[in-house]
Amino acid sequence: MKIAFVTEDGNFVSKHFGRAMYYMVVDVENNIVKEKRMLPKMGCDHSGHHGEHHGPKGDGAEPDPNHDRMANPIGDCEALICGGMGFGAYQSLMLRGIRTIITEIGPIDDALQAYLEGRIDDHPELLH
Repeated sequence: MKIAFVTEDGNFVSKHFGRAMYYMVVDVENNIVKEKRMLPKMGCDHSGHHGEHHGPKGDGAEPDPNHDRMANPIGDCEALICGGMGFGAYQSLMLRGIRTIITEIGPIDDALQAYLEGRIDDHPELLH
């Protein structure tokens, strides 16, 4: 199983999906980490702007090709863990079959352990 974490540094879960530059993808087999690798998050906005388009009315009603570009590198992951994201990105990932978890856990290793033990808290109220 592969689990992706949104990150800036490979150590901590980023609080904002749209602005983070990387994914840390962890390959786990029988609850043992087999491999960790950093992947660039394609399509993300590195200018400091919000980076998440919500259609002409700002309601997320129209699909955003930027969300697809950001999801492509983790298309084979069963889950994505991050500290916050817009509803449009969340919906796009869920439609691709990627379980998306919004967590308040900072260190990636702690979030991974909580996920593997089935005790990670999901905070959908942090969606914006």
